[in-house]
Amino acid sequence: MSNKRLGKGLEALIQPYSAEKIPEHHGVDKISIRSIKPNPYQPRQNFDETSLEELTASIKEKGILTPITVRKVGNQFILIAGERRLRASKKSGLKKIPAYIINVADDAEMIEMALIENIQRENLNPIEEAEAYNYLNNRFKLSQEKIAKSVGKKRATISNSLRLLTLPREIKESIRNGRLSAGHGRAILMMKTHNSMIGLWKKIIKGKMSVRAAEDWAKERTLKKLELKKKVIRKVSPQIKRLEDELISILGTKVRIIYKKGSGSIEVSYFSDDDLERITEMIRSLE
Repeated sequence: MSNKRLGKGLEALIQPYSAEKIPEHHGVDKISIRSIKPNPYQPRQNFDETSLEELTASIKEKGILTPITVRKVGNQFILIAGERRLRASKKSGLKKIPAYIINVADDAEMIEMALIENIQRENLNPIEEAEAYNYLNNRFKLSQEKIAKSVGKKRATISNSLRLLTLPREIKESIRNGRLSAGHGRAILMMKTHNSMIGLWKKIIKGKMSVRAAEDWAKERTLKKLELKKKVIRKVSPQIKRLEDELISILGTKVRIIYKKGSGSIEVSYFSDDDLERITEMIRSLE
């Protein structure tokens, strides 16, 4: 499956559909709902019941405006995209449903398509999205670079998404149900221990902290711990101190110069993957 095809999503694979009439010769047909099996790789896990009831009422009044997408296997069909439409159609009592019937090479392509469709519609919460990327990575051995190209995102975005899965269970559930954002999750990941993560999570929930406030709080605590670990009296010349201050101003982070006559090193601190990417891009721009 080409990257170009995946990057454009389902719109690149199917033609626009008019609700007035299902066009012939466009891969669209009306198929029996009973012949459709659910997508075993459906990345979306949560379906809002109120929203589903509203869609059911709409289907009863106006019918299906956008066909679902299926893959034919023998005498049956496997759903690729359109889980909500299929569920609502069943609830509304429909026997048949309009569907795009497309050729899919394998299961990896099917889950990629389902993932793309959900991302484009912004249907997935951050944890569902991360779990889908993780499944592609583990089950089908797709690299983060390949996944990024498939869904039209940067590799760093995929990496940051996957990192959310390393959060404690309670925090992941808060992100899954919408109490916290993915940005809050990344701020919490700046803390290094389970207890410190839980502590910041509770603070965010109780104080209704913004992402920026959570990042600042985590960065401050991390810096304090770093300073305690390196509580060594340093004799720094005014020239070296001035150079450190200049680098801090340019990079927007803590910089430490370990100077030895004729040699030494420069330590640049970062506090998240996003921070590392930002600093790296700034250094590259100086070339």
